[in-house]
Amino acid sequence: MDRDLACFDRWWFPGRWLGAASLVLAPPILLTGVLLRVRFHFFFPQQLAAYHDHPRLMAAAYSCFLAGNILLWPAVLTAGNMIGKRRPGWATWGTAFVMFGLFARTFHAGADFLAFQVAKNLGVESATRVIAASYGAFHIVSALNATILLGWILLAIGAYLSKTMGLARSAALALMSALMMGVLKGSSFISVIAASGLCAAFVPLGITLLRTPPSPSLKKLLLGSAAGLVFVAALFIFGRLG
Repeated sequence: MDRDLACFDRWWFPGRWLGAASLVLAPPILLTGVLLRVRFHFFFPQQLAAYHDHPRLMAAAYSCFLAGNILLWPAVLTAGNMIGKRRPGWATWGTAFVMFGLFARTFHAGADFLAFQVAKNLGVESATRVIAASYGAFHIVSALNATILLGWILLAIGAYLSKTMGLARSAALALMSALMMGVLKGSSFISVIAASGLCAAFVPLGITLLRTPPSPSLKKLLLGSAAGLVFVAALFIFGRLG
């Protein structure tokens, strides 16, 4: 592990700080989204009904899940970089498949948002009929569904073979392949286990990367954090204006 981290003394993408921050923050955010909606049955009619009865809770659940999914990309690339030092083949295919899977889940989240807007403006019954009539309709993104299942397994095998993670954490990472996929898929007990496995695998890796010398000065750390918060706020405001 230390030898692999020592290879990061030169520039690499997405970089140590962005990669480590993603490893530490993205999995808990995604897990939060899973936990917020676990009390409701995972199938789409019950998800739409839950949104009607608890709009703020469900909006928060789906928003956290989407945010965690989007924020995972630097974490995945960082893990792929570390795995690739010893197992480039597993790193290449595992990282690529997981990234394609993240894209697919983001597409699903867009459909989720639209379905909730239909439920909000036209009623739950109308939204249920629309989703039921279109469920299983072909879209090019459906070709990526297999990558959602296989990507995490390939990345986990690479993590173990490259000694980036031990057997337990590699197995925990592979559990992400069991996370439900598709439009308006809620959470189940298996979903909680899968997202918890991601936390167990990625968060310690990110902490290790953050603690690896050299460390930034307190001044640089505070300035960087402040600049990051201002940048995120600016992006949010700009998005609302658009």
